[in-house]
Amino acid sequence: MHFQPNEKITSGLDNLLRDHLHLLRGRKVGLVAHPASVSAALQHILPALLARNIPISALFGPEHGFGGEAQDMEAVHAPQTGPSGIPLHSLYGASADTLAPQAEHLAPLDVLVVDLADVGSRYYTYTWTAVLCLRACRDAGIEMILLDRPNPLGGEIVEGPVQRDGFLSFVGLCPVAIRHGLTMGEILQMVAHHEGLSDHLRIIPMQGWQRHMLFDDTGLPWVTPSPNMPTLETAFVYPGGCLLEATNVSEGRGTTQPFLQFGAPHIDSRHLCAQLNGARLDGVVFRETSFRPMFQKHQGRTCHGAFVHITDRRTFRPYRAGLTVLHALFATADAGFAWRDAPYEFVSDIPAIDLLSGSPHMREALHAGAAPEEIAADWEREERAFALEKKQFHLYT
Repeated sequence: MHFQPNEKITSGLDNLLRDHLHLLRGRKVGLVAHPASVSAALQHILPALLARNIPISALFGPEHGFGGEAQDMEAVHAPQTGPSGIPLHSLYGASADTLAPQAEHLAPLDVLVVDLADVGSRYYTYTWTAVLCLRACRDAGIEMILLDRPNPLGGEIVEGPVQRDGFLSFVGLCPVAIRHGLTMGEILQMVAHHEGLSDHLRIIPMQGWQRHMLFDDTGLPWVTPSPNMPTLETAFVYPGGCLLEATNVSEGRGTTQPFLQFGAPHIDSRHLCAQLNGARLDGVVFRETSFRPMFQKHQGRTCHGAFVHITDRRTFRPYRAGLTVLHALFATADAGFAWRDAPYEFVSDIPAIDLLSGSPHMREALHAGAAPEEIAADWEREERAFALEKKQFHLYT
């Protein structure tokens, strides 16, 4: 059965295939992609280019791999050859120096095409893979072509602070708000402006995308961009749900509903949900639940916690909800709650919660007994400032 796309907007990939293949003809092309690098008709970029007589000299896979099989923070050791016998290189190995393309892998190329689906949250690493690719292309003296895609959470709302000095990492290589309201192309344009990389960057924009659009307004098919991002609903809770990676509470990995449910063996579900619903957050209801992860935290053990039901995507503020969840969980510290103390995304000397939130402020405020609304009030100035700053890099009005 052939998929019939509802073409409300045209992605950067579809624009490339329709109007811009001349940019690749006669050049040695490298490709950074993953399973969500598909056209509106669900054709993956690699066979789409090969079918149009665009030979690909090298493939590069970001976190989770070119085929998307690996779990989070799992080193990918790419085989010597990928699909169609093309050399395949990993951009997520066992150390931080594997995150950018190696000079010897770019040396034979004239252009590097990057087509990665983002989910609108600063922690998601694909945007930072693209930034590292751009820097590497500058060093190699070649062009990078970025194929832009929608921000699934829309382009209007900004949530959360930007990182303080000393807290940049692979979950945020440049200072942006947690829910940044930018497309990957817009973030790359911002980075290129600040770092003098514009001569090496070409962006193929979307057509028809407007900033108020959520992903299901676009008519494009949702394809899982990483193993624990199965649905648009998952992407909506992720800006807050990802904070649980910095704790010993399961964020639902190892279940069919990652990030939409969370818990641990020590949690009292009824008490937790009463606290969370008592906060009267807009656009969300928390339901008592139990689950048993098949891998990662609390593998094989029954966890008790909450399921996140978004009742209004337009009013729901996931980062504020994530803070409220942490506040409620922190109150159960005597029962077994703890912060993650293992290395996180190749950083071992800064707590994971500080890397995710961008500074020690949230953690220190929780330890000092501050209420969620007090902590959130400190973000408001930064949110307004970033919302104003980012406008100069908008590709879409």
